[in-house]
Amino acid sequence: MAEKKELTHPQYKADREIVTNLLNGEATDFNLIELARLRIRYDGFPGARDIQQDLDNVLANWSLTEDDLMAKTREIHQTEMLYKAQRTKKEDWS
Repeated sequence: MAEKKELTHPQYKADREIVTNLLNGEATDFNLIELARLRIRYDGFPGARDIQQDLDNVLANWSLTEDDLMAKTREIHQTEMLYKAQRTKKEDWS
């Protein structure tokens, strides 16, 4: 059986910094959005296992399930343009 090759995500360096901040941060609306965005980005990605594990740790630290996180971020997005306002003029969902 062939081993699966681990890939490096093109956004790894910037994402690693964000994940480190999330690990040390609180569950603010902005941080919840960042966590959800990165969980979506790395879901099923064949690599960046450290980021994937740390995203799991952030969920656990904030006592959230994946479903809780996605429900909360949907609520945030319905009432605010928080992500775009606090980041840059472009959105990065890739």
